[in-house]
Amino acid sequence: MNLLRNLIRPYLYTRYGFHRMTGTGAFRSDRIRHIHTPAHPRWNPLKLAIWKYHVKQFDESSCSVAAVVSCINAIRSLENDGIVSIGQREILDRVTTGHWKARMSDGGYRGRRGLPLPLLGQVVKDSIAAYELKVRSVDIVQTPKNTPPRSPIRTTLKKQLRDFDRHGNGLILAHFDQGTLVPTLNIPHISPVGAYDAATDRVTMLDVDPEQEKPYQVNFDTFFNGLSCNYHHVFEAFEYGSGGYVHIQIR
Repeated sequence: MNLLRNLIRPYLYTRYGFHRMTGTGAFRSDRIRHIHTPAHPRWNPLKLAIWKYHVKQFDESSCSVAAVVSCINAIRSLENDGIVSIGQREILDRVTTGHWKARMSDGGYRGRRGLPLPLLGQVVKDSIAAYELKVRSVDIVQTPKNTPPRSPIRTTLKKQLRDFDRHGNGLILAHFDQGTLVPTLNIPHISPVGAYDAATDRVTMLDVDPEQEKPYQVNFDTFFNGLSCNYHHVFEAFEYGSGGYVHIQIR
């Protein structure tokens, strides 16, 4: 596995350097818009909560921990606004699914670090059960590459984004190629969605990466491309096939 990691890194940095030199990919000047004022929609307690409880990951492989604990704390706050937030280390000790804690270590679990999409979905389900939260459903949605513009997957995702932003019905955890959205390496990454503007068709990401200091907006097509941009085949050895998202239906 260490040999594979050493093979992956030169490829990632070469691709990053090419996009940076040519001003392509996520280095296009019109690609993202940073958000300087946090969202405060008083009519939407869930949206308020995900902004309030959003945290940054504690090391390079722990995006899943920060993303999941942000969602769990947001949902818990709907039931009791005076809760004490769960910490990232705490949830790792409590939810052992898929050797989650070991996967966050330098060596990973049998060389595997982070969470592929199916395992992320199971961790979300088990975290909800561990903290005895009430939700209607948790859906794991893969977004295949070259999905047609009018496919049911895209239509359903837009509806879920609108429902979250307008009514606070559910949360969306994106599993995406980070370098497709922002100027960084093209690696699998996980973060919650913070907003969706139907008028401009732009999605706001609450990126848990500390290097992304502010939330940012991308248009829906860019967002979907990040979800459906199949990870490079070298990641298959680490169980990463494709991206997608986890939808937590609250009500």
